[in-house]
Amino acid sequence: MDTARFRRCASAIFRSSPVPLNRRRSAGAGPKGVRGGFRGKTQSDRIEKNSFIFCGTPNLPSVTIRPVTQASILQGRQIGAAELDQVRHLLASHPDWSRRRLSEELATVWNWRNGVGRIKDMAARTLLLKLEQRGWIRLPPRRTAPSNRMRHKRLLQPGLVAAQAPVTGPLKQLLPLLISECSHVDKASGQRALFDGLLHQHHYLSHRSSVGENLQYLVRDAQARPLACVLFGAAAWQCAARDGYIGWESSVRAQNLHLLANNTRFLVVPWAHVPNLASHVWGRIARRLSADWQAKYGHPIYLMETFVQCDRFTGAAYRAANWVRAGQTKGRTRQDRPDGTRHQAAIKDVYLYPLHRRFRRHLQGHTAPSSPTTYDHHDSIENPDRSTLTPGAPGADA
Repeated sequence: MDTARFRRCASAIFRSSPVPLNRRRSAGAGPKGVRGGFRGKTQSDRIEKNSFIFCGTPNLPSVTIRPVTQASILQGRQIGAAELDQVRHLLASHPDWSRRRLSEELATVWNWRNGVGRIKDMAARTLLLKLEQRGWIRLPPRRTAPSNRMRHKRLLQPGLVAAQAPVTGPLKQLLPLLISECSHVDKASGQRALFDGLLHQHHYLSHRSSVGENLQYLVRDAQARPLACVLFGAAAWQCAARDGYIGWESSVRAQNLHLLANNTRFLVVPWAHVPNLASHVWGRIARRLSADWQAKYGHPIYLMETFVQCDRFTGAAYRAANWVRAGQTKGRTRQDRPDGTRHQAAIKDVYLYPLHRRFRRHLQGHTAPSSPTTYDHHDSIENPDRSTLTPGAPGADA
């Protein structure tokens, strides 16, 4: 290759091509069966970082876009051509509406409610964003910039959270423990601020706020001194050890995942050194969690899960409370990419705690949801290999 030709090729490599791929199609059109096409992206936008360019001609990777006529599961709902037409009609009929009003109207039209009858407008809003990301709809511009309420949330100063005088001695001296579910209490009571402040300052993962379905338990002794915080949220989308223990297939998991609760934070305050405290707290919470979830969200919980970082904790508190170690995670996260790029995460032990005798039948969809039921873990249940551990083993913040 002569010098002049080489220079022309090198120049072409760095020259952008702002010609839309869908120029030859009508506005908003895409491949056959797909509206929205490539969302108006230019050719240069479609070139991946590792694409090979020879003399200005990009070697684009193959792109497969699923037709809209093929139903998808988004936000737990099946979205097909009919549902998408409803959304498009709503947007076309009310071009002056805000995104919030559109999501509220969509949830109302679809009668999209949670178990206690509340409109799921936030779920509808997330669904609309996902549809726009796929290029299937175009939402009106945002009227206000979204604020990060977690980042700007004001937390109590360390000295104002709680008195940190050592709490020691036998558990019986602290009884009865006061366990308050504070996710819905009046902010004026100070319980939520105390709960958030303790986790933010003393849990190794910190904490600022909770999203989605969640329950927050603040544990205090008979003198109202804070001893522990327990936070529950939505279950992990997939976990091989847990799914194998339940006997889940992906389709069934998608339908019944809401019947699990993930213990995302567990903290015993560092100035409390009380034998058997952790196992006692878990026994109390296990007896009420499903009923509390039913009262707040309209559906029960049949299984609790948690993930304990192996290089930091032993999981003794969970084992002492009769949780089952089902296996370990594989160090993968939701940030893993389809191209094989992985976001390495710490390996964690997977612990599970059934809240119903027939939890597998309920989670596999073989029975209708029942009223919250608890059982004594010394009785036989579905898992014949389950070992009964003696409460009172050393507890640990996990």
